[in-house]
Amino acid sequence: MKKTYKDVDSKFLKTIPNPDKKTYEIKLKQPELTFLGVYEQPDFAALYVLIYPGKKVIELKSLKIYLQQYRDVIISYERLINVIYDDLIKVYNPKRLRIVLDCNPRGGISSRLTQDSDWKSLGGKEEYINYTEDVW
Repeated sequence: MKKTYKDVDSKFLKTIPNPDKKTYEIKLKQPELTFLGVYEQPDFAALYVLIYPGKKVIELKSLKIYLQQYRDVIISYERLINVIYDDLIKVYNPKRLRIVLDCNPRGGISSRLTQDSDWKSLGGKEEYINYTEDVW
C-alpha cells in the first residue's frame, strides 16, 4: 500500500517544557530528509528549522522519528513543507517558526521552499521583516 502525507502521525512529536521565559532562538538542521517524490522516486532535502519557543521546546529524538516517517511517503515539495509546518505549529505553538526546505537537484533544478509564521499572509505581525538569510 502506498503511503501519503495523511499517513504521517504528528503524535510522534514530543515536547519539553521551556525552561526559560525569555525569547531566544533555536536552530535545528536535518541534513538529509528523505521522501518519495510524486513519481515515486527517492528525493532528498535538507530541512532547517528556526523556532522561537513558547511554553514548549522540541524534543529532538521525537523530531527525528517524526521526520523518518516521510521516507516511504509519496509527497510533493510544496505539500511536504506545509505538512511539517502545520504539525510543528500545532504541537509546539511557538512564538515564531520558520522552516526552509532545500531540495537536492532533480533534472538539474534545485528548489528552496520557505514557510514563516511571521508572514502577514499566515497571520503574523511581520515583527521580523528585516530578517535576512543567515548561515546555518
